Amino acid sequence: MDIRPEKEQPIAAVLLSRAHEPDEASRILAEKIQQRPLFLTPSSPPPSDARAARRRAQEKKKQHRKKTLKPKPLSANERRRLGLYDVPRQGQKYALFEPLHQLWLGYILEILGGEVYTGGEGAAAKLASADFHGALVEVVRSRCVSRVGIKGIVVKDSKFAFEVVTRRNQLKLVPKEGTVFQFEVPVPVKTAGDGGEEGSEEQTSSMVFRIHGEQFQFRSADRASRKFRSHFSKIL
Repeated sequence: MDIRPEKEQPIAAVLLSRAHEPDEASRILAEKIQQRPLFLTPSSPPPSDARAARRRAQEKKKQHRKKTLKPKPLSANERRRLGLYDVPRQGQKYALFEPLHQLWLGYILEILGGEVYTGGEGAAAKLASADFHGALVEVVRSRCVSRVGIKGIVVKDSKFAFEVVTRRNQLKLVPKEGTVFQFEVPVPVKTAGDGGEEGSEEQTSSMVFRIHGEQFQFRSADRASRKFRSHFSKIL
């Protein structure tokens, strides 16, 4: 035990001597206080630089968050400015979109189902919510006479117009307002075999549909959830 006066002894030794026996106080002082290891963090900043260190840590977290998060999607104006909606001139070829038209025929047959044989309001309701990218349409009536006869595959079904590629590899922009479009859908007809039994299916007939562009002045994605309402057209 340290025999120095209390004024010269550490405050811990003085307090321990008041609570424990001299031997016990010496042991506690040596094991618990004097020989106890003190672990220091190497990266811990000094107190004077603590605020700047916290600021740097926050900036690192923000940079890491920006790298891990998905990039912000482009707006509609930015997409138009970059020309993402434009069909390049080298891509304005009718032959390139013929496979798309064949896919669309299978799609529209699946959409119409049995209505492809009867037509009527049931087929009109289904066509009103269908996507026309790949449809082979023809202008049969229009306010602008010069547009009548334009025929091509729809490559862009926007809100107010159809963009079609004609057989002459020309890109035409046809407004929907005041225009009636026509397209044909091949109808599979079952032929009768020997003995009156049904034979194989052959596409020997087609159903012709006419749609008023004014009823399709919505984006193809928005038409999927809209309900068809039959009404008389005052313009055509």
